[in-house]
Formats: sequence, C-alpha cells, structure tokens
Amino acid sequence: MNRFLCVILLTSLAAACSKSADLPTTQSQLVPDGYTAYIIKKGNHYSENNDNRSIHLNKLKFKAQFDSSCIYKTVKEANMNDINKLYGFSDCNSGHHENSARFGWRWNGHGIEIHAYYYINNVRQSKFLGTVALNEPAAMSITISGNRYLFELNGKTESMPRNCTNEHADGYQLYPYFGGDEVAPHDIRILIKEITE
Repeated sequence: MNRFLCVILLTSLAAACSKSADLPTTQSQLVPDGYTAYIIKKGNHYSENNDNRSIHLNKLKFKAQFDSSCIYKTVKEANMNDINKLYGFSDCNSGHHENSARFGWRWNGHGIEIHAYYYINNVRQSKFLGTVALNEPAAMSITISGNRYLFELNGKTESMPRNCTNEHADGYQLYPYFGGDEVAPHDIRILIKEITE
C-alpha cells in the first residue's frame, strides 16, 4: 500500500510541476480590458483579427504593447533592418502602397524600435521615432493636418508629408504585419487598444 501511495504522490508532484511550468505562458496570453491581441502565426505575414474595415478619420489614437514573442532573429541578417508594420490606414482613397500612414516596428536586440512608416504617391518612406520597452504600453497616434501627418509616440510628435490635403483620411484600416521578405519565425503577439476622444 505504501508503494501505491508513493506512486500517486510522485504522479501528483509531476503534474503540479508541469502546471506551474505552464503558468507564465498562460498568464502571458491574458488580454487586458479594451485591448485586442493580434497574433501573427509562424510562417505568416498577416495577423489574425485582420478585418476589412473602411475608415474616415482625422486621428487614429491607440496604445500598443509588445511582449517577448516580439523578439526574433531573421534568417538573413540584413532582414533585421526590415520594418514590420504595426497599425495605421490607407489614405487619399487609394491603396496602401500608394498613400498610407502607419507605425512600424522592429526588434533591435534591446527593445522595440518604433518608426513612422508611410507611402506618398507610391514612394515608401520611414523615420525612426524612438524605442519602447517590452511589456510596457506605448501611446501612439497619427493625426491628419492638411498635407501633413503628425506621428506621436509617448508625447513626442514628428511631422511627415502627405499626398492629399483634405482634413480626413479616407481608406481602410491597416493591421500588424511581419516582414519584409521573411515570414514570422514564430507566433508573434501584439496588443493594441484603440482610444476614442
């Protein structure tokens, strides 16, 4: 009988250790109120929760949070310089490779670099805005101001040119996207919370 109890006890301990080892993964999957988890599955470019939503706005404001799944290594070293796409919109009633504004991001070995990433009349441009830490919400917005985009990251604003001059962006929502040339090397998870004023 003692041998039987010993086997049950060892089995219970092994199961308990297995559960506690899984605990951080389970907790990292929790989504705070108001946020949407955008998952880019291994081998893909596009995120889940990527619906076809048209927009008419003069400001897109949100918070984004990156976790350890956003640490990655590309197959080709040069592709570490590629800017992944975060969130934004197409503009001027055109496709996003013609006119658009969004934030971009990449892992630099120490944190997440945030970039203004935009197209003006089929020409892609970008500008480094700052670095944010993992697991810390970052406040971001893109405001339409005539023929300018105002990109704001954690209270710091940069002005970028825009191809049209109306006071609203008209187009469609742009969601998280990995690449560049390469697909996501593993599942990547980004939390985004839109803020309405």
